[in-house]
Parts: sequence; structure tokens; C-alpha cells
Amino acid sequence: MTQTEAELEQKLIDRLTGLGYEPVTLRNAEDLKANLKTQLEKHNHIKLSDTEFKSILNHLDKGNIFDRAKRLRDKMELSRDDGTTFYLEFLNTEHWCQNQYQVTNQVTQQGNYKNRYDVTLLINGLPLVQIELKRRGLELKEAFNQINRYQRHSYGAENGLFQYVQIFVISNGVNTRYYANNRKQEYKQTFYWADQENNLITQLEDFADSFLEKCHISKMICKYIVQHESDKVLMVLRPYQYYAVEAIIERVKDTDKNGYIWHTTGSGKTLTSFKAAQILTQLPKVHKVLFVVDRADQNVSKSFTEFSFSDLNLDEQTFEDYKSKYLDVYDRTRSKPDEEKESLVEEVDFELELIQRDEINVAYILKLVAKLQRVRQADVTSEEYQSQKASILELIGKEAQLRSKRDLLEKFIEERLPTIEPEEKSKRSFKTSGIKNVLKKFSNCV
Repeated sequence: MTQTEAELEQKLIDRLTGLGYEPVTLRNAEDLKANLKTQLEKHNHIKLSDTEFKSILNHLDKGNIFDRAKRLRDKMELSRDDGTTFYLEFLNTEHWCQNQYQVTNQVTQQGNYKNRYDVTLLINGLPLVQIELKRRGLELKEAFNQINRYQRHSYGAENGLFQYVQIFVISNGVNTRYYANNRKQEYKQTFYWADQENNLITQLEDFADSFLEKCHISKMICKYIVQHESDKVLMVLRPYQYYAVEAIIERVKDTDKNGYIWHTTGSGKTLTSFKAAQILTQLPKVHKVLFVVDRADQNVSKSFTEFSFSDLNLDEQTFEDYKSKYLDVYDRTRSKPDEEKESLVEEVDFELELIQRDEINVAYILKLVAKLQRVRQADVTSEEYQSQKASILELIGKEAQLRSKRDLLEKFIEERLPTIEPEEKSKRSFKTSGIKNVLKKFSNCV
């Protein structure tokens, strides 16, 4: 006998109740908001007045899905009726198991059209996981398309609380997939969950036991959703990325041994690396995390700056400093074909030194000029000469204190460098060619 959608729905609710979710009946938006008030009071150990809760609803009803994902993870500075200030928490991201969990179904909301949602998981009263079910035998894509209609028709209504959904789950009982909440998405961006041995978990009941378990779903929301700043979208890790990051963290926390993660092309290495680095920076015994590439990888260099600074254990200004210097490497290599790309070991080493000291060493500049002179002796018209010359001038232009000396150095390169004798006599030539004066003028401004 074919299982109906209603039977599938009730069976899932029973399963989730057994996992510790509190079943609650919420039929409309007013029920949802009343329950939100109660759950926020419980989570924050506070009693809210109607005026205070109205202020909270106004605070929540701002921005798009991406903006709300940030707001979910921040605390609200709530001005109380008695004039005091209280910092209200919507989600405990640090201790992700310490939240309030509920399950409800058939919530009806009126937007452009009236929609009724299948199963909703509430964390601290906010709908953070939405599950759309179809009876066995139907294509999963029907559930995916149904959620897209909800997004267009009703999720933005009634203070837009359903725009706080972080993860969608679609299932027909036999096949189950999950994906992050974005308005513009394709079915290919939905994923099966799997165990640590990469065995797919497709049955809804098994998926509920492993993926929807309270602590695990909270962990996925709090630690394994990434905010992609450039595209303003949310990204959720696939199972092999999740297990890779978990293994890296465990190795760092419990041992002093090395390790490696093997990935194929297009498997999301950058996202895995970023998430691992982010979590490691938050460990109390980890003081510095370096991300090193062995060549001028444009995708890695660019993608690493496309995540939100709020995803990192950095203030915004420090993040922008790192991002600026990292993009310098990317910009200087993005136009080169693969066969011309050089090792970035020396480049990264110098960039890291700049990040630490945030100033350019004069001796380093002069070393580059000396190298340029040797290249010039070989061929002044060569691409290598022109490239090194441009790099030196660009380096000067990046530093506010040295920018005014750019013309001085450029004039020296154009007029005096050609008069310097070959390398075997360069020591005496450099002393008499004006380089000493250049050094002096540069040193005065550092």
C-alpha cells in the first residue's frame, strides 16, 4: 500500500518527537509570533512586554535572506521599557546544542497567495528548517519547485519570519535531500547526506536520525553554513566537506601530527579550506592559521575574499587589511596563462611579512632594484624587466608613507639605472650612482 503524504508527515513528526523535539500546534502567523515570544523569553531567561516584543519583530523584519542570516547570528540591543538595555540572543552559535527545539506542521500563511507548509523545525521559536514532503513515487523536484513557489508567494509575509529558514529538506520518503536557503537556486544545488564512509542516507527516517538530530542540525546551521559575501547567498557544506573539516579540527585539537585531505577538481576545496580555517581560528590554543597555495591559483585567491568577515574571528578592519593584501597577489597573477604561473612561496612569505608589520622594508626594495639591474643587463626590452619594474612601482604605490617617493624611484630606474656598470662592479657603482641618496630619502619616510 502506497504511503500518503499525510502519513509520511505524521511519521516524521513522531520520529522527531522521539529525538527530543517538542511538538507544537501553530496554525497561522499569529500563533507563530506568540510562540516566538514565549521561546525567546525561555531562551534568554527574560519576560518581554508587548512593546518590547513589537520592537523585536521590527528588528527581525529587515533585509533579504542573506541579511537575516547575519541578524540571526547576532544579538539585538533591546531597549527595555524601564530604560535599561538587554542583549537578546536569537541563536546560541557557540554552544549550539543549548537552544530550544520544536516541530510543527501545516502552518498557513497568507501572502500573495495562501500557502500551507508541511513540517517546520523551530529553534528558539524561529523557523530555521523547512521540510517539504511528497508521497512515495513522486519526483523530488516537485517538492523543490513547491518551496520555490512558497518563497515567491508567502515567505516574505507576516514579518518575513520564514525568510529566516537556513536549510530546506525535500523528501518522498525514499529519497531525501537538503540545501541552503537562497532565492535563486537550482535543483543541482541540493545534496544527499551520507555517513563518514560516504554511504548515502536517503530514507527519510534514517535522515531524521542522523541529520535532523537536534545537536547535529544546530551544528550545521551554526558552523557549516557559510555566508558568501560577493553573491549574497548562503552555502551549506556537503557531507564529505563536513567530515573533512571535522577530521582536521580533531587532528589539530588532539594531536601534533600532520594530515591531508584528498579532493577532486570541482569538489569544493576552497569552501572546505575556508571553513576549516575559520573554525581553527576560534580554538583557544590556535594563535595563527595560514592558508598557503603552491601556485597562483586564481579561484582560491579570489574565492577566499568572497566570504563575510562576520564568518571569521576578526574585526572588519583587520579582515579588510588581509583581504586587500591577498587580492594584490591575485591581481598580479590573474592575467597569466597557467604555463606562466610561478610558485607563490616567496610571494606569500613577503605578503605575510607585510601583514604582520604593515610597512615596506627599504632594504627589500633596494634588493628588488638590484635584481632589476641584473635583468636589464640581459635585455631591457624583455617582459621580465618590464614586469619587475611595474611590480616595484606598484609596491611603492600601495604604501601611503612611500607613495610620494614613487616618482623618485621611477626617475632613478629610468635615468640612473642604465648608467650602472655590470654586476662585477656593481658594489662600487651603486655607491656613486645615487642609490645611496635614494636609500636615505626612503629611510626618512619609513
